[in-house]
Amino acid sequence: MTNSITPNLDTGLLDELEYRGLIHQMTNREGLQEKLNKERVVLYCGFDPTADSLHIGHLLPILILRHFQRAGHNPIALVGGGTGMIGDPSGRSTERSLNTADTVAGWTNRLKDQLSRFLDFNPEVNSAKLVSNYDWLGSLDVITFLRDIGKNFTVNYMLAKDSVDSRLANGISFTEFSYMILQSYDFYKLLTDHGCTLQVGGSDQWGNITAGLDLIGKMGGGDAYGMTVPLVTKSDGKKFGKSESGAVWLDRNKTSVYAFYQFWINTDDNDVIKFLKYFTFLDKTRIAELEAELAERPEKREAQRELARQVTGLVHGEEAVASAEKITQALFSGDVTQLSEAELVEALQDMPTTVISGQEEIALLDLLIEAKAAPSKRQGRQDIESGAVYVNGQRQQNVEFFVTKEQRLHGKYTVLRRGKKNYYLVRFE
Repeated sequence: MTNSITPNLDTGLLDELEYRGLIHQMTNREGLQEKLNKERVVLYCGFDPTADSLHIGHLLPILILRHFQRAGHNPIALVGGGTGMIGDPSGRSTERSLNTADTVAGWTNRLKDQLSRFLDFNPEVNSAKLVSNYDWLGSLDVITFLRDIGKNFTVNYMLAKDSVDSRLANGISFTEFSYMILQSYDFYKLLTDHGCTLQVGGSDQWGNITAGLDLIGKMGGGDAYGMTVPLVTKSDGKKFGKSESGAVWLDRNKTSVYAFYQFWINTDDNDVIKFLKYFTFLDKTRIAELEAELAERPEKREAQRELARQVTGLVHGEEAVASAEKITQALFSGDVTQLSEAELVEALQDMPTTVISGQEEIALLDLLIEAKAAPSKRQGRQDIESGAVYVNGQRQQNVEFFVTKEQRLHGKYTVLRRGKKNYYLVRFE
């Protein structure tokens, strides 16, 4: 954990969340505030295992759970071991592919591990819990499902929900149509078994959340509340959570720490203050300072640096921040010789890579061609003579230069740079 979790109740939590823009919709704010003032509230958010990792699109609801725990309440992270086998139609125009039980079980365990980075399961008074809805959905027989739960939903009610209505033109299977009922039952089960009275989720979950509240009311479960976080948008209209190489994952094996850090440091000036409020726990004073710095000296990009430090530290830890900053500085200066082998590979994993076997040495000119750093020997000569070519950060202007075993970093890598930003990694075997 990067921040300690306090057991003291913070009655200003909703005001804090509203300042950060983290509340999109909420049922009965006054009633929820009164409850938060008096007692520790148990709340939950669900995460379906539709892949082997969460991505940054999941961060806001995860951080909402963390905000509540920091304010003294008890979060439950629900992994959809059961609903993950069905598929949520929310926010989709087509049917999801159904995964095998073994696949969903494996992904469920991976997601549990990731969620444990953000929540504290150790405090005596406001510890977090991790549950899988397969524990109760897996043993639910069809007769009980239809008689005791399904009877509380009318088809007209379900058709009116956006998650269903938006799918009618393209078709929706009974399997996905029933997802709303299963999620509603999750809320009812968590309320009866764990005293959970608040469900939070993304804005696309509003229909499912309110359906759960209706089910709780019909089944006599008592007072409960719902809240959604906003859909994260970028000022340029592009989808948040995507980089040039695809989704930005919380698993460092799918998105490297350096690439993760770079995603945040490349945030547009028009988005960075909003993202500091969304994705960090910096206080209002610090955010105001960064906003003033951005207005006065935008070229320094201090707000972006702080955003990258904070989110990378939260997801991957402080050592990862130091490594990402070291790699960033190395690539900016061109001096890659101080990087460890792991850092070097991470820094250049998205750069063109060439593997060369069985050569003790190779002419730089030939290496430029092999690595596709130059389109022809004539162009390669011009680049070398003009000082545009660097070997492991050192400019080389000698056309007759040979790259020998001594020029290999960690005994097997040579880094070529052409111009300021064009890197090429050569691995010798």
